[in-house]
Amino acid sequence: SERDRRPEGIGPGFQFDTKYDRVRGPKPCPWAKRTPPFKRYETPVAIIDLPEPDKTGGDLWATIAHRRSRRRFTDAPMAVETLSQLLWATQGVTSGEGGYVLRATASAGALYPNETYLVLNRVEGMRSGIAHYDLRHHQLHLLVEGDFGQACAEACLDQGFCATAQVVFAWGAVVSRCAQRYGDRAYRYIYLDAGHLGGQLQLAAEALGLGSCNIGAFLDDEINGLFGLDGVAEMIVYLAAVGSPR
Repeated sequence: SERDRRPEGIGPGFQFDTKYDRVRGPKPCPWAKRTPPFKRYETPVAIIDLPEPDKTGGDLWATIAHRRSRRRFTDAPMAVETLSQLLWATQGVTSGEGGYVLRATASAGALYPNETYLVLNRVEGMRSGIAHYDLRHHQLHLLVEGDFGQACAEACLDQGFCATAQVVFAWGAVVSRCAQRYGDRAYRYIYLDAGHLGGQLQLAAEALGLGSCNIGAFLDDEINGLFGLDGVAEMIVYLAAVGSPR
């Protein structure tokens, strides 16, 4: 039965118990109560007014100010140079220190458990398909050729912009790469690391004049199957669609 296949361990069990499928989708949480979107202390020791932040005085500040989740894309293909820049900005090698291959985003213990996969929908000079990013050589390995945009959209709870985006990034966590040091707590770091990747990708996309939308809602078994992952030793934890905004 499904319950008999539940893996042992706190971390693997949590991952299993919270996955979505065609039967178990998003449902109201019985223990969560209605919560306001902001927290404010009514009787602080002091209230300190801060200077107005600079939103235009540099490329980074303007990028942060304009960042939004965007889901409407044009039919234009993505230049390979643009895709190269996005990959480097998220997982690219930036330094080598103390035996570590350091990358553009932070990772707990410099272990970098999240691998980068792509659904290539429309990239100049590239065949459509599923690819993996070999960051050591800054290369893409095309794993399967074909049109997988619609399958990705259906696996992401029918979010159609996955099919219209130029590229969909998907990060697959190799659990033991982090768990060998941190045990069950590795799952916390895997999710945090994926968040770093998603946030940095959105800023890089915005800086390049692109639109992007990060995705946390998907049918686990279907999305893992799309990328050829078993969902236990390695599983997709986060995705992001990128394209030229309308």
